[in-house]
This record gives sequence, structure tokens and C-alpha cells, in this order.
Amino acid sequence: MNWPSKIINDINSILLPPVCFGCNVQLSRGEYLLCTVCRHDLPMTGHNFTEENAVDRIFYGRVPIEKAASFLFFSKHGIVKNLLHYLKYKNQYEVGDLIGNWFGFQIAGEKDLQIDAVIPVPLHPKKLKKRGYNQVELFGKKMASHLNAQYRDTVLIKTQNTKTQTKKSRLARWKNNQDLFVLKNAKGLEHKKLLLVDDVITTGATIEACATTLLQISNVQLYVATMAVVP
Repeated sequence: MNWPSKIINDINSILLPPVCFGCNVQLSRGEYLLCTVCRHDLPMTGHNFTEENAVDRIFYGRVPIEKAASFLFFSKHGIVKNLLHYLKYKNQYEVGDLIGNWFGFQIAGEKDLQIDAVIPVPLHPKKLKKRGYNQVELFGKKMASHLNAQYRDTVLIKTQNTKTQTKKSRLARWKNNQDLFVLKNAKGLEHKKLLLVDDVITTGATIEACATTLLQISNVQLYVATMAVVP
């Protein structure tokens, strides 16, 4: 998070009363980011790192991921879309902290889940400079904290500043992501268990491209966790 973004956030907090990022009603005392009703209505997936789930199946036959899971279901309308919109485009980076803390707490106690390092899907440097922060950063840091793992945000580098891919087909995304990510500063990750984190899985093309790059590291086991998934 850079200083201009932080200053904007602080000014907004002073001048504007806090509202729910899910439904835009004014928050009551003790509520944070989401009102009690929206928290209750969040469409949680129930995914974990023990049982097979729909996110695992996205990557079958595409890339050898050990286990994958998402915290929330994403839809074109509703709480999750609003929440992530605030995170990505309204400088409300603390949304990532909220989701990472919640999801991290859920999976931290799972048997045999021993992650060594958490690695975020990177932004291109130009996009990072423009936005001021990677929307996945706080989510990844909270996940790492709950899993007693390192947070390594310089391992993957994005080499091209691509336009948004939300309306592209799976094939178009796959072609666009070829050779899009490169390894850097991967020393010490050999023979480790890595958790790749991102905001939303749609077709899985971005995760697939990042995973393919990370699997160039000797004898790693790769896991995936995202804030949301499109059903």
C-alpha cells in the first residue's frame, strides 16, 4: 500500500460515514466493512483442503495442483461482487485482510496442511503503480500468518500489462497467459509446499499459467486458495 492510497482512505473515513460494502447501508457500531445481515448472507463455498471440491476439478488434466479451494461464490450481482469491487477499485484494501483472516482461520487447523510459503498472483508493475497495491496482498499475508508460512511476493513476475480478461473465453485467456509470468527470487523454495493465492477464479487460466511457472521449481507441491470462484 503506497502513501497516496492510504491518505485517500483516511480522508474518506473522516468525511464519509462507513457503509456496508455489500449493500451500502450505514454501518452500526461494532460492524466492520459488512453489516450483520450481509455477513450472514455471504455465499460461502464450504471448501477446505481435505475433501475434493469443484475448484479442484477446474484444474484436472490441466496442471498438477495438489489441492485448491475458494472461500466465496462469486456472481454477477450481489455481496461478493460489491465487496471485491471495493477491494480492487475503491482503495479498500482491508477487504483482503477480512477475507484472509476468515478463510485462514478456517483452514489453519486442517490435518497435514503444512504450507511453507504463500505466493500471490502478481500485478504488472505499471498496474501496481497505478492502483497502489496488489488486491491479493493482505489476503495472502493473513493466510500466511494463520498457516505459519512465509509470504513471498517477489517470486512471480508479470511480464506483460494485459487488459482485463473478465469477458474472455477460457481459450482466449489461456493464449493470453502463455509466458506471461516468470520466476524470480525462488531460492529456498525447492522441495517446499507452496500456496498460490488470487482474488477470483473464473476459467482458471491465470492460476494455470502461474502454477505452470511455479512448477519449474524443483520438487514443489502446489496448493491454491482464492477469495472467490465463479460457480
